[in-house]
Amino acid sequence: EIEPFMRSRGYELARQIGQMAGTQVVIYDMKGQEIGNSSPGLSSTDVQDTLSYALQNKTSYQISRQSIYYLSPIIISEEQVGIVQFYYSLEKEYEFYNTIKGLFISVGSVIFIFSFILGYIYFGRMTNVILGLKLAVENVKLGKYKEVPELHRRDELGDLRQGIYYMSNQIEQSMEAMTMEQQKLTLAVEKLRTLEHQQRQFIGNVTHEFKTPLTVIKAYVDLMEMYPKDENLVNDAKVNISKETGRLYDMVDKTLQLAALEKYEFELEKQVILVDELLNEICSRMDGKVQKQGLYLYVDTKPVSVYADRESLFQVFINLIDNAIKYNNPKGKIYVKNYIQNDMVCIEIQDTGIGIPKESRELVFEPFYTVDKTRSRQFGGTGLGLALVRQLLEKQQGSISIVDTKEAGTTFIIKLPLYR
Repeated sequence: EIEPFMRSRGYELARQIGQMAGTQVVIYDMKGQEIGNSSPGLSSTDVQDTLSYALQNKTSYQISRQSIYYLSPIIISEEQVGIVQFYYSLEKEYEFYNTIKGLFISVGSVIFIFSFILGYIYFGRMTNVILGLKLAVENVKLGKYKEVPELHRRDELGDLRQGIYYMSNQIEQSMEAMTMEQQKLTLAVEKLRTLEHQQRQFIGNVTHEFKTPLTVIKAYVDLMEMYPKDENLVNDAKVNISKETGRLYDMVDKTLQLAALEKYEFELEKQVILVDELLNEICSRMDGKVQKQGLYLYVDTKPVSVYADRESLFQVFINLIDNAIKYNNPKGKIYVKNYIQNDMVCIEIQDTGIGIPKESRELVFEPFYTVDKTRSRQFGGTGLGLALVRQLLEKQQGSISIVDTKEAGTTFIIKLPLYR
């Protein structure tokens, strides 16, 4: 019978099944009592709850700590006659699990820390870039257009930086253009005011200067009408009327020339001019007037050439030498010389006359300005000669100035580009 067989041979059966399975095997009968154990010395865990399920012809298992107990019905002729329990240790599985778990924790921690560092660096740099771009926008707002940070990126932040950079450049260029236009407008307004002032001053000077000789002429004409038989008066009137007429003619001529130079751009007939030959020619012409005034003229010229308008230079030198004669002292001296300095031809005309005060050295080049009005009228000066000289020189890229010297008198220096 099955039941006595199971009781008598249970331990042997458990041993053989255990050997085949390679694990501890326990056999129970239908009452739940142990009737066979392949390893009797091993302690077993209470499996009564699981056993009750197995007695109902069900396969069940129970996990206890690091062990698993598997219970399966024993069926003979379609009838359950007992239960076999297999034991399996999970120690290695738990050890493998703990190893994998530790590995995952270690690797995960390293990856987390590395990712955190990379993220911190990346987002820190990105934050710095964003803060830099924000500061750049603030600088643009404050008018500091060139303070845009350098940024070598090819992402959206790089595009944003390029946009801010180009925007700031465009704004800066627009502001510079506006500033330049404002400066031009300011200069234009100032120039208009200056021109208006000069125009009023010019008209006033012309009116005053023209009025003086006309008054003298009118006075002598009236006296001649009143005393037509006074020969002395008539002769004196002729001399003074002739003198004032010549002065008035010279004034009108220079005024027209000066006005024409300021208003129109005349085409100069430039040519290569030997400065030494031109100076010697003019000094020869003026020698008679120099001797008549009891003066001494010294000429020291060197061969040198300029590219300029001959008639303009002729008029310039004539004016300056004539002034040196008019405003010189008795037995005074006049020095005319030329030399080369820094690719410029320099012509000095020096006299030992009354001189020009420092505060008047720039004003003498203004129309109708005279240092000594009494002496200017005595010698027929109009205050237009030096203004005309400066205009003629500036038309040919030249200049004129008064230089300081230890000697008495006045020294004019003319500079013209050297022709090679």
